[in-house]
Order: sequence, then C-alpha cells, then structure tokens
Amino acid sequence: MGILDYPQMKIGGVFTPEGPMVQNKIVLHYQDGRIVKGFTADFSPNKEVFHLIQKEGTASKPSEVRLGELKAVFFVKDQTGNPQHNEKKEFDPAKPVVGRKIRVLFKDGEIFVGTTQGYQPNRPGFFCVPADGQSNNERCFIILSATQSVSIV
Repeated sequence: MGILDYPQMKIGGVFTPEGPMVQNKIVLHYQDGRIVKGFTADFSPNKEVFHLIQKEGTASKPSEVRLGELKAVFFVKDQTGNPQHNEKKEFDPAKPVVGRKIRVLFKDGEIFVGTTQGYQPNRPGFFCVPADGQSNNERCFIILSATQSVSIV
C-alpha cells in the first residue's frame, strides 16, 4: 500500500498519511532566559533536536529547537496560563502521589517541586509532574545541565 492509499488529515498545519499527528502545547524556557510558546509533534527526550511551530493551524515552517540550549520544556494546558496563580511548592496531603517527590533548583534560582518516575543523574533530562494540581503545567521535561541541584524529598 502506498502513501496515496491512506486518507490524509490536517492537524495544526501538519499532514500525515497515518492519521492525526498529536500537537503538544509547549512553553520553552531557555537557559539564557528566553521564553517561547508554540506547538510540537516530534519532541523526544532521546533526541537532541525537535521542532516548534509558533502558531497553531498554520503551515509556517517549524523551527529547530536544540535541547542543550533549554532549561525545560513545559507541556501546558493553556498557553495563556493564569498570571495571578502562585504556583504551590508543596504536595496536597489528601491526594496520593505517583512517583518520587522531587525538588529541582535551577541555575537561575527557580525552584520546581513535583514528582518523577524517570530521574536518573546520568541522563540529559527527565519528566516531572508539578506538585500543584492547579498548575497550568501538565508536565515538564527538565534539562539536567540547567539545574544546580536535584533532590528526592
């Protein structure tokens, strides 16, 4: 069966013969302080490069993003977020915790508290879920080289 034998679907400006390509809403925090919002369909913690589309539904050319330049990739519910929300750095004692509780201190002084199931100090990064259930962040991928310390709490 050739590529033309499959129905093509358009999702966020991306055509695929296999069906819809999932586009994750992300906010990139660079180590140099830049913040860039957009969408990605090819992020992988095992690849050094992925692509970012800054406007959903456009056929604009994706830009390359290099993991080594980032502090973290935040997978978000909404790219606007809630500027009035003050992120809690503690766990709700009434809710069960999945994974290991972790506290990350970034080199720029930011603190992230959440849970992880994949932290290993010999890997370039790891996924975390924030402790704050009201956070706009669903999960984030933290680049280990951007951290000052990582501790299991």
